[in-house]
Amino acid sequence: MLSTLRRPAREASATDIAARATDAAMVAADAAIRAADAAIKAAEAAVRLVDEHEGEVIVLQPAPRPAAGHQLGSGLVPPASTGGPFAETTRPWRLAPVRGLAILLILLGTLAVTDAVATLVWQEPVSALYAKLRQDHLSGALKKEERALPTPAERRALAGLTSERARIAFLASALRRRARDGSPVGRIRIPRIGISFVVVNGTSTSALESGPGIYPATAFPGLGGTTAIAGHRTTYLAPFRHIDELRPGDRIMLDMPYARLTYVVTGRTVVAPSDVRAAVAYLGYPRLVLSACTPLFSAAKRVLVFAGLQRASLVERGRVLPGRGARAAAAKRAPVVTNGARSRAPRPAGRARPAA
Repeated sequence: MLSTLRRPAREASATDIAARATDAAMVAADAAIRAADAAIKAAEAAVRLVDEHEGEVIVLQPAPRPAAGHQLGSGLVPPASTGGPFAETTRPWRLAPVRGLAILLILLGTLAVTDAVATLVWQEPVSALYAKLRQDHLSGALKKEERALPTPAERRALAGLTSERARIAFLASALRRRARDGSPVGRIRIPRIGISFVVVNGTSTSALESGPGIYPATAFPGLGGTTAIAGHRTTYLAPFRHIDELRPGDRIMLDMPYARLTYVVTGRTVVAPSDVRAAVAYLGYPRLVLSACTPLFSAAKRVLVFAGLQRASLVERGRVLPGRGARAAAAKRAPVVTNGARSRAPRPAGRARPAA
C-alpha cells in the first residue's frame, strides 16, 4: 500500500527479517512453555492454604499412608510442622483450576508457534480466512455487476460512440462514479505467479483487507492513464506476495465488467514509501502499476511492477464481444524498468496531464 505519512524505516534484507521473526516466535513459545511448566510444578508442590471458614492449614500433598490397624478417624493427618490442632488433607478439586490454566498456556504457546511458522512459509492464517470469506462474497457481487445492463441514459450515450476504445472509456468512467470504497470492480489474474483475486475500489485499510485495491489517485483501466493497484504480501491472503518474481514479458490480465485488458510487464523497481509519484504519475501511455511493501514483514520500502497495455476488448454481460480488440500502440513506447534502472521514454505530445 502506498503511503506518504510514514518515514522509510531502516532497510533490512528479507532473510534478516525472516530470521528475526522466527527468533521472536521461538522466544514467545519458549516463554509459554516455561510458564506452563511452572504452573504444573506449582500445582504439584506442597502449598499451604488457610481455610477462611474452618481456620485450618491445608497442605496440597498426598497424606501419609496410615499404619496397619490404625483408625483414620476424621480422615485428617496431623501435620509434622504444626504440632497443633490443625490438620493436613488433600483436596484434588483445588488442583483443577491450576491444571486448566497450565493446559491453556500450553495451547496458547502451540498456537503462537503454529501461526508464526505458517506466516513465514505461507501467510498469516487468521487474516487469510477472513479475506477468503470476503473474496467469496465480493466474487458474487462482481458477477451481478457484470450481468447488469447499462441504464437507458448510458445506452443512448453508447449509441453515439463508434470506436471500441471510446465505449470502454465511457463505461469505465460510469463504473468509477458509482463504485464505493471497498466495492468489487474487477478481477486481476497473473499466470506467472498463479493468482486470481477480486479487485476492489480504494486502498483504505478495510478495502485492502478484502483484496487488492485501485489507488484513488489513478485512473480506472481503460481510461488511458495510469492504473495503480496495491495489495498485501503477508496478510489477508497475501495477493501480492510474489509480485517481485515478475519479469519483463509476463502478462497481467484485468477482467473488468466493461472490458478485458491485457498488460505486459516492462520492469520493476523499489522506492521509498514517500515516492508516490513513481506509481501514480501519467507518462503519456496507458500503464498498470502493482505496488506492495518490501521486504517481507517490513514496510521499509515499496516494490513497484510496471506493465504496459497490450490489448483491450469490450465486454458485455461478462462476455467478450467479437472483434479484434483495441491494441495500445503506446504500450510499445513504455520504458523498461528493472531493479531501479529506467530507460528514457518518449515524451508525449503536448503537456502531460495528471492521472484521472
